[in-house]
Amino acid sequence: MTDAVRAPDELLTGLPDFPYASSYREWEGLRLAHLDEGDGPQAWFLHGEPTWSYLWRKVFPAVRDAGHRCIVPDLPGFGRSDKPIDLDWYSYDRHHAAVGALVDELGPRDATLVVHDWGGPIGLRLAVERPECFARLVILDTGLFTGHQQMSRSWIAFRDFVAHTEDLPISMLLRQACHADPGDAVAAAYDAPFPSVASKAGARAFPLMLPTRPDAPGAEAGRTVLAALRGDTRPMLMLWGEHDPVLNLETGRRFAAAINRPEPEVVEDASHFLQEDRGEAIGERIVKWLGG
Repeated sequence: MTDAVRAPDELLTGLPDFPYASSYREWEGLRLAHLDEGDGPQAWFLHGEPTWSYLWRKVFPAVRDAGHRCIVPDLPGFGRSDKPIDLDWYSYDRHHAAVGALVDELGPRDATLVVHDWGGPIGLRLAVERPECFARLVILDTGLFTGHQQMSRSWIAFRDFVAHTEDLPISMLLRQACHADPGDAVAAAYDAPFPSVASKAGARAFPLMLPTRPDAPGAEAGRTVLAALRGDTRPMLMLWGEHDPVLNLETGRRFAAAINRPEPEVVEDASHFLQEDRGEAIGERIVKWLGG
């Protein structure tokens, strides 16, 4: 049995602009959460570090209202999902398996997949392995980690900070990577799933498990996915925050070139958490793209 923290439900209700109830399932002894909103063809939204489904609250309603069933998981260690307290529990393979189990349960066919940050390596791997499930890909400020990728000084500083900070200041990290400060109430909503130091293991583990060497765990899988995407012909929309200090615009252009795609569309007045800065506009852009 994995030792894990479960944030009290009362901490995760009544949050600003988030009237959504989660659905729950059991996976490897953990209770995992996801939003399931709307009807129609499925559209999946995968978050990254250190966020949760709350990140997508400005984006997915437009897609839902355009006639899609929106599936928005909380990864293990985040949001309303249980949070194993051991840093060594967290790995790329394990998170890929956790989301894959939900894919198996809900059975998407010809769905749209929207990924951001760590949601990119997890989701794009699933899209490559299960092309019958996901027919369209939307990529926001993410990449594939092969052990050869160039990491910015900002990211290296962030990783070093996380490595030496047991009580990670979740909302501070969020606020520093928004173009416009989202305010205290929204910041508190990002802190809410992490009521203790122990509950922050996942948020600490994600930067540390990113493969920075070709022989590191996860690097080979990243290379396999990258190679597959180079020849992938599915429709793809790439959006990138103009002012992202973590994965800057040049990183986005290199990633697009590596998978033989045009340069990303630049989302103005947006940083790494472009869903906070320009969430409604991103939702409308996805809807327009799907309609086209």
